[in-house]
Amino acid sequence: MNERTLGLGLIGLGLAGGVMAAAARTHPGIRLAAAAEPDPELRQRFEQAEGAPAHADIDGVLARADVDAVYVATPHQLHRAHAVAAAEAGKHVIVEKPMALSVADCDAMIEAAAANGVVLIVGHTHGFDPAVTMIRDLVASGAYGPLGMIAMWNYTDFLYRPRRPEELDSARGGGILYNQIPHQIDIARTIADRPVRSVRATAAVLDPARPTEGACAALVEFAGQGTANLVYSGYDHFDSDELHGWIAEGGSPKKRAHGAARRRLDGLTPAEERRARTSDFGYGARSPLPPPHQPHFGELVVTCAGADLRCGPDGVIAYTDDGVEVLPVPGRPWWPGRGDVLQELVDAVVHGRAAFHDGEFGRETVRTCLAIAESARDRREVFLSAPEVARHVPVR
Repeated sequence: MNERTLGLGLIGLGLAGGVMAAAARTHPGIRLAAAAEPDPELRQRFEQAEGAPAHADIDGVLARADVDAVYVATPHQLHRAHAVAAAEAGKHVIVEKPMALSVADCDAMIEAAAANGVVLIVGHTHGFDPAVTMIRDLVASGAYGPLGMIAMWNYTDFLYRPRRPEELDSARGGGILYNQIPHQIDIARTIADRPVRSVRATAAVLDPARPTEGACAALVEFAGQGTANLVYSGYDHFDSDELHGWIAEGGSPKKRAHGAARRRLDGLTPAEERRARTSDFGYGARSPLPPPHQPHFGELVVTCAGADLRCGPDGVIAYTDDGVEVLPVPGRPWWPGRGDVLQELVDAVVHGRAAFHDGEFGRETVRTCLAIAESARDRREVFLSAPEVARHVPVR
């Protein structure tokens, strides 16, 4: 008997929706059933490529009997409304990071999922990457001794990709603190598997034409033992993929192009920038084929008592007393990373397994992001009180 497949509706056909559509095609437990998108050009692209209907709004998708779950990839400020509406329609929910822009919105989403008996998963983030989950399991096993610290740094062109106005407004969830730092927080929390005790951070706005945080350094302390040092810059100068063998974040080879995003953006009107965002990052703009290498999010080094563990292009590199060993990352029959998000949904809905990156996990990443923003603004350490921090999630 064939295993049950889940009909997936995509809510939003921007970059995230487009890549998740490609990942869904590779997953044996998922079938693309429909999409919702206000842009008629993107709806047309989807219908022609997928042979599935695209609706102008979410209501059309939620009314469909062939949709079991939705992937909410709309602007951040709409996540609560769309996730709650989906839950109330009896649909399971994957919601893009950040889960929401306030803890209250996160709580409303968690409550709606619980009240309607549906699964709520927060992703995609790079916390789902196969290399990250492999390191999590190595740390949990104690094979290299107790965790000491996690170091991450990523330098990209993030701030100079075509943007909508709210994506450059920190008050509306723009900038790196709500768009990129959640990847690093999720990676660190997935590996450490401990509550966050406190954060101390700085952030910088270095370009008045892009008036939102584009650089951040944060020290995240976990309860008990362990810290994570997070560094991110999106100013399109140094590109840390240079240190990763020119393998891009998604796992595909890339050419060096320092400053190219800045130069392309220079002189575009706001209307032209919005149009470039659709053409460059909308559904169908990226390769439909899985990447040849593992996805990553910049440099990641995890220090345990007996080894440093680093993410390489195709494996986890262990630096031990005995030398260097490359540990191959177990293969996936689906798109690595984003396909793992879908597998967590299938595991939860079809097999009844508790989701690791559930609503509570996503809520605590939002709390940590908000604490980083507060720490950077007030120039002080911010404590996340233990009773409100996410429960300890056992490693499967």
